[in-house]
Amino acid sequence: MRVLYIDDDRVNAILFAEVCRLAGGIELECASSGSEAQGLLAEFVPELLVIDLHLGDTSGERLLPQLRAALGASVPAILCTAESEATGRAAAAAAGFDDCWIKPVDPGMLMAELARRAAGRPGP
Repeated sequence: MRVLYIDDDRVNAILFAEVCRLAGGIELECASSGSEAQGLLAEFVPELLVIDLHLGDTSGERLLPQLRAALGASVPAILCTAESEATGRAAAAAAGFDDCWIKPVDPGMLMAELARRAAGRPGP
């Protein structure tokens, strides 16, 4: 499964990459800004987007429609945020994300979610 992870916190990107490596079967690209993510689309077509809510040059809420315009509306997207669960889930729902992960994300849950999505199984 091809995943595009967008987060301006380098440590979060490193941790996410390590979980993906341990999970196996994931081709990952990381971007630290909305503009960098858009630039990657010329060479990398993700099957899943994981987007931080607050980026240096935009917000996840503004970036999602731009990425879906380039990739197609059906690409699944997960909002990943350090906001409270209530705030994060409300922002995700309002912006059209498919799910919301609250940081710090549990590595075991993350591996299970990535494996489930890679297998094409529906969510809980």
